[in-house]
Amino acid sequence: MLGFSLRFLRLLAGLTLYGFADALMIRAGIGVDPWTVFAQGWSHVTGWGIGLLTNVIGLLVLLLWIPLRQRPGVGTLVNVLWVGPAIELGLWLVPEQTSLPMQVLVFAAGLILLAVASGIYIGARMGPGPRDGLMTGIHSRTGWPIWVGRTGVEGSVLLIGWLLGGNVGVGTVVFAALIGPLCSVTLPLLAPSVAAARTGRGRAGADAGGAGAAGDVGSAVAGAAGPAAAGSAPR
Repeated sequence: MLGFSLRFLRLLAGLTLYGFADALMIRAGIGVDPWTVFAQGWSHVTGWGIGLLTNVIGLLVLLLWIPLRQRPGVGTLVNVLWVGPAIELGLWLVPEQTSLPMQVLVFAAGLILLAVASGIYIGARMGPGPRDGLMTGIHSRTGWPIWVGRTGVEGSVLLIGWLLGGNVGVGTVVFAALIGPLCSVTLPLLAPSVAAARTGRGRAGADAGGAGAAGDVGSAVAGAAGPAAAGSAPR
């Protein structure tokens, strides 16, 4: 019971930092990740807060698990409920940045913090986020490589969010380019057992000649860390 309690506290700490990191990148104003662009777009349409919409979108994504026959963990449900309020708290604490040096600095701080937060909450080993479960579910049901499903889904939400007024900018590109390498540093440090297990699976797939399987693991810490190396943080 003590072990579960400690893991749950770790989960909450990681998700709180994750939401705060999202808020930092939003306040930087130079572009955000695809799912936040999607939430921003719908915020313009509905007038709802980005945090609330993050929760609503997470819940709708979770409903897509049903036909994909995915099973949520405790961490999955907490993710849906907790990240949105953490984003709103961060937006309340951090003012919008208007000077370019501060925008770059705040965005960089948010990006690094998000990679650290990912390692913390993934290390709790209490289930993937709703969006990552969607990607692994698509892979399980269709056999498509995870990066194909992620590219299709996140490309779609990015386009819709941008058309609705979400903030696509240089930060969006930087996020896609750097979040994978950053998570590849933080995961071994903060979630070594998860990282080691996934690395072992990737090597096994390569040794067996399974290029597709090895590619999936190479672009994702599937089912736990999510497809971070594919240009998206675990979520």
